[in-house]
Amino acid sequence: MAADSIWLRPERASRGPAPGYDRDALAAAGVALADARGLAAATMRAVADALGAGPASLYRYIATREELVELMVDRAHAEIRYPERTGTWLDDLLALARESRRVTLAHPWLLDATATRTPMGPSTVAFLEHALGTLADLDVPTRDKLEAIAVLSAVVSALARAEVAQSLDGRTIPEWQQAQAAYLAHIAAEGRHPHLAAAFTHQPQIPESVDALFTRIVTGVLTGLLR
Repeated sequence: MAADSIWLRPERASRGPAPGYDRDALAAAGVALADARGLAAATMRAVADALGAGPASLYRYIATREELVELMVDRAHAEIRYPERTGTWLDDLLALARESRRVTLAHPWLLDATATRTPMGPSTVAFLEHALGTLADLDVPTRDKLEAIAVLSAVVSALARAEVAQSLDGRTIPEWQQAQAAYLAHIAAEGRHPHLAAAFTHQPQIPESVDALFTRIVTGVLTGLLR
């Protein structure tokens, strides 16, 4: 009986013809298709065509398209760079969050591929190991550390999704903030929403840069969870 995880199975069956390619070649072809046209473009047939093979031949290496997506996600996550630790857990996790954001923006299809779950391949395990190592000396329960890392990944994905959406809409997040601020100022001035008016009075009127917004939100989330 085959193991449930693709990562616990051999690269290929021990019997049969010699392979013409490997899992990494499948992943590379899938990533190229998804980068160009979105996750839906990375079908078994399209990957096979890109490799010059028949679709049936892919089943020597993977059982389903879901496994193809797992390989693609892990290949993309392999691009995450791990800067040398500073010894300050918050700074080190922020650096890791920025790397995750960079890779996600380079491969926006990752947002759809990990929307409901994050496949746990070797590169994703490396990310988790590095994050836990960053928190090794922090005196909080392991459960809290794991939950904080999960929330961090969710926040990075949410902010990256907003960046991608605004980019597709032809404007930056600061430009979107300005448009929203103008509308809220108009509504608040009507006097029918006193709590909104009070909150808006204390809201900074100068839009933040995307990097500043990212840093502020991630810092607030992490310090709230781990202090």
